[in-house]
Amino acid sequence: MNHGRKVVKLKRSAAHRRSLLANLVCSLVEHRRIRTTLAKAKALRPFAERMLTLGKRGDLHARRTAIAVLHQPASVKKLFEEIAPASMDRKGGYTRITKLGQRRSDAAPMAFIEWVDAYVPAAPKAVEAEVTPVTVEPEVVAAPKKKAATKKAKAASAE
Repeated sequence: MNHGRKVVKLKRSAAHRRSLLANLVCSLVEHRRIRTTLAKAKALRPFAERMLTLGKRGDLHARRTAIAVLHQPASVKKLFEEIAPASMDRKGGYTRITKLGQRRSDAAPMAFIEWVDAYVPAAPKAVEAEVTPVTVEPEVVAAPKKKAATKKAKAASAE
């Protein structure tokens, strides 16, 4: 009987496997979609969904549990504040695996794993500043002062 044999070992020790999966979840939280081997993506799916379930709970104990597993408080903060609220109405199946084909170097099957309800922050709207047109007044070239003085002198003498 093969009961209780669901752990995908990935040819690693238990500690190495836990670290690998924790780092993959942190990368998935940060980038929202990562490219990895199909075996790692399949091993990552239940782990990532468990972390998102903690994020949906949102209490202090869930946050501390996630930090204890992932070891990156910044990723846990992003998971709890951005990714989990986007999946609040979903009951399960938070990730999607898309097969990509074989890697060129060693023919390992590759895949994308991504959040189904990926939160995409809205791009900041371009604020149109009121542009006041700059009017350039043409320079008035004044006549030389000598001519103006002579005209005034002539006008004064004519009176």
